[in-house]
Amino acid sequence: MALNRRSKNITEGVQRAPNRSMYYGMGYEEGDFRKPMVGIANSHSTITPCNAGLQPLADAAQEGLKEAGANPQVFGTPTISDGMSMGTEGMKYSLVSREVIADCIETCVGGQWMDGVLVIGGCDKNMPGGMMGMLRANVPSIFVYGGTILPGRHNGQDLNIVSVFEAVGEHAAGRIRDEDLLAIERNAIPGTGSCGGMYTANTMSSAFEALGMSLPYSSTMANVESEIKESAKASALALVEAIRLDLKPRDIVTRESLENAVAVIMATGGSTNAVLHFLAIAHAAEIDWSIDDFERIRQKVPVLCDLKPSGEYLAIDLHRAGGIPQVMKILLDGGLLHGDCMTVTGKTIAESLADVPSTPVDPKVIRPLDNPMYAKGHLAILRGNLAEEGAVAKITGLKNPVITGPAKVFDDEQSALDAILAGKVKAGDVVVLRYLGPQGGPGMPEMLAPTSALVGQGLGESVGLITDGRFSGGTWGMVVGHVAPEAYAGGLIALIEEGDSITIDAHTLSLELNVDDKEIARRRGAWVKPEPRYTRGVLAKFAKNAATASRGAVLDLYED
Repeated sequence: MALNRRSKNITEGVQRAPNRSMYYGMGYEEGDFRKPMVGIANSHSTITPCNAGLQPLADAAQEGLKEAGANPQVFGTPTISDGMSMGTEGMKYSLVSREVIADCIETCVGGQWMDGVLVIGGCDKNMPGGMMGMLRANVPSIFVYGGTILPGRHNGQDLNIVSVFEAVGEHAAGRIRDEDLLAIERNAIPGTGSCGGMYTANTMSSAFEALGMSLPYSSTMANVESEIKESAKASALALVEAIRLDLKPRDIVTRESLENAVAVIMATGGSTNAVLHFLAIAHAAEIDWSIDDFERIRQKVPVLCDLKPSGEYLAIDLHRAGGIPQVMKILLDGGLLHGDCMTVTGKTIAESLADVPSTPVDPKVIRPLDNPMYAKGHLAILRGNLAEEGAVAKITGLKNPVITGPAKVFDDEQSALDAILAGKVKAGDVVVLRYLGPQGGPGMPEMLAPTSALVGQGLGESVGLITDGRFSGGTWGMVVGHVAPEAYAGGLIALIEEGDSITIDAHTLSLELNVDDKEIARRRGAWVKPEPRYTRGVLAKFAKNAATASRGAVLDLYED
């Protein structure tokens, strides 16, 4: 193998001896300086079940790197548990953590002059943050997913994290007893792994496999099953080969491979957050990609998988039905994937899928192309006077994704949740949640508690909800998020008044405030931008620098 980057650096100039001395202090020997130095970005923590099971994967990756003749260099990245911070002030830090993770990886890889990096992640922002960091550093890289959780059980029913949020709404509506709510709370999470439906973590891991940056089948494994350790070790071996080939992330992540990833997101019924994150990933890769590209892919790719939150099955069921390779093979046969895209294994997509059967082994979970769940994708991009830059609607599971109704306006999440639980929101209403965007939140918090409360009360299809914030991957219903421009930036959502008529129409892809232009102009003249909620620290920095949601809410979009 060629002399590594670190070796080249430290064998030139007067710094050679001091640099090597630091390595000798960690047990390195003379021969180690000709081996590749490979980072392991390990987001293991005991903060959340999503990440509490990652250390065995890091250990397996270290073993694989050593066997392949590389020197593993482990460093940590942080995580914020969306499931735990949901509905609290802590949720504002979730999207911020995506940027912190990306910065950590770029900083460590660049600062230590690593030859490659293996990133291990479990919770939602580990994935996009990890991918952004890998693309910025652009040394040979691979992503290892921490794995999904197995379902909990109560009264013969499978449970997952969203079951708890929906149970709160059911309890408030008198549909379940106190003891049932407590039992669901205690049994929904049976161990380690990421939230079990096609929520954000599983959506992003699946998309990374389709992107070519993870090994086949690795994105839907369960954290507690033995095959995932073997996959982590195999990922390390594949990375060392990528280093030998000098195969870098930007050789793999192209406009065409982004289209493959988004096609899989549509086919699996993935999270709305994928729109925000893939805008940021494309930005990190310096690829021309816009919010309208999601709508372009949606129009031609059907939903093939019957997965939660709006469907029946969990990610582990998808894995047992053939996983993402099975979904990709169906799309490839249908001319909906670019088979010539390169993957981190050195094989093309078509080569990787050559032995995958064309017919799904379990058509209840993964349907054939001629019998989809929905003929078109589920993540619709809406525009109109309320969303001149676009907004994202998740329209699976809805019989009629159209509503016109009076606005119920809230400037914070808790007020909205209190009103919903108190029965003040009725069928036909459109709930407006604003000043929750990238700058206004700040941090664009997720609105799982209000949306789940609506579903739990049986209002999921009869009440609309729009926000300049985000939704959990577990959200479904008549909901529209990422409304841009956001309220804090003076978007029209800031000017809505209680009782105004609002139309959400996924058929015509429109989001409209039904108020005449003269009245809108009057309100705009009277509007005053709020003072920032934070003036110091990481939230203030995020609010100051965050781009609009339609550009991925990235922090390094510098334009004249």
